[in-house]
Amino acid sequence: MLKQSPWIVLLAIVWMSVAMSPRALARQPSEDAEMQRLLGLFDDLLRGASSQGTMTMTVKTKRFERTLSMQTWSKGTDKSLVRILEPVKEKGTATLKVGDKIWNYLPKVDRTIKVPGSMMGASWMGSHFTNDDLVAKIRYSEDFACSFDPATREPSVKELRIDCIPNEDVAVVWGKVSMLLDKASELPTQSMFYDDDDELVRTMKYENVRTMGGKRIPTVLTAIPAGEDGEFTRVEHSKLEFDIDISDRLFSLQSLKQ
Repeated sequence: MLKQSPWIVLLAIVWMSVAMSPRALARQPSEDAEMQRLLGLFDDLLRGASSQGTMTMTVKTKRFERTLSMQTWSKGTDKSLVRILEPVKEKGTATLKVGDKIWNYLPKVDRTIKVPGSMMGASWMGSHFTNDDLVAKIRYSEDFACSFDPATREPSVKELRIDCIPNEDVAVVWGKVSMLLDKASELPTQSMFYDDDDELVRTMKYENVRTMGGKRIPTVLTAIPAGEDGEFTRVEHSKLEFDIDISDRLFSLQSLKQ
């Protein structure tokens, strides 16, 4: 149920089509510039021209608990590859994303399977992520109309809240996304995802801020589905490099099997 690249994961300035609305006209230019800057930082927090890393994903549901160690590669927002390293019984299982298409490789049967459109909403690796989450390329600074919660603008409040509504032409399942940013670091601490009826569906927490790949980033992201006590999917980055040289050949069906 998450919307991340490949996770994970989770997270606008007002477009010209919205800029002439009464709400937009009421905003000061400096407020719009601040909104653009903060959302740009959020959009690019875990992104680069390319990236490579290792991470651990822990999934807990009412039925099971499992932990997977993975290696990940990405290039832009269109290409990503995830390969399982542990446990041994699942080693080599991999997922390739190119554009809006996804393939899974199953080493036990030496078979590559293209994920059909009807399965895009299905769980990925048993987690609270879906296949659709892996192909999402939204940017809050471009695809949403956002506004500050006035109450959190007060100097005494340590976290700033931004509420974002998707543009009509943006294909997302959320009716609203609200994020909390730590004012001191300008890093996210939490995002809340709501449906079209304004009911909370999922919460994403951002924790354990460290320097990786030259960036100060939250290295632990936890997705918590609403109404499912004790369930979560937690992604912990142990290594993450940005803007490195990665060949396009890595993101191929041939490479998926290697």
